[in-house]
Amino acid sequence: MEPRARAGKNVGKETFNRKEVSSLLYAYGDVEDPLPDTMRVLDEIVTEFLDGICFEASRHAQVAGRQKLKFDDFEFALRRNPQYLGRVRSMIEKRQEIKEARQGFNEDETAVAKDAAKDAAAPTTSGTARDDALDDLDEDEDLEYLNSAVPTKGTSSKKRKKAPK
Repeated sequence: MEPRARAGKNVGKETFNRKEVSSLLYAYGDVEDPLPDTMRVLDEIVTEFLDGICFEASRHAQVAGRQKLKFDDFEFALRRNPQYLGRVRSMIEKRQEIKEARQGFNEDETAVAKDAAKDAAAPTTSGTARDDALDDLDEDEDLEYLNSAVPTKGTSSKKRKKAPK
């Protein structure tokens, strides 16, 4: 369907949020509370522009034998306007950088997880982790600390000895 025919369906209906259109107009020098007609006209212009670009991109995708749109299709649709084309190309580059950064992050995370799994699966030489911890303790003081920190049956939490600092 031709984009102009499609645009006829939405005549009188606003596509974008009034607050967003108002903020856009204010950012470009209009008053803080623009006229409703101004906002309606801007909404129609932007909607028609986006419909036209999407129509051209979908037409290019059809000719290429695809049902889904790609960035290349939009690049083709905007080929006559160097400002828009430059913006689309910069968006494509940023998207690629983000994709590569995510992939690198996921690879790093996977490597860390594999190393942790290997460490957990490796058997210890002296037996258990508790035995390893006890080997490192100073004889009497640290054993007293461990025994006082573990509550025994029948003692309340108020009666437990606090560990020396």
